[in-house]
Amino acid sequence: METIRLEFQPKIKAKILELLSSFSSDELKIVQEDPDFEENKRKLDVSLAKIKNGTAKFYTFEEVDTVLEETISKHEN
Repeated sequence: METIRLEFQPKIKAKILELLSSFSSDELKIVQEDPDFEENKRKLDVSLAKIKNGTAKFYTFEEVDTVLEETISKHEN
């Protein structure tokens, strides 16, 4: 299957859905878009740019484990 993204005026949504409903579920599947897609994409683009330009901060497994252990122990009480 292929996926496309449509942008349309709200007033024609019913017409579009009526047309699309004429296809079987084997032919067409309507997938609701993630409402946070654009914001998530922006954040990932910023992260990727930092990786590419060398300004991203990376952590070893041991460093992450230490931070997690400290956080867990702080909130256990």
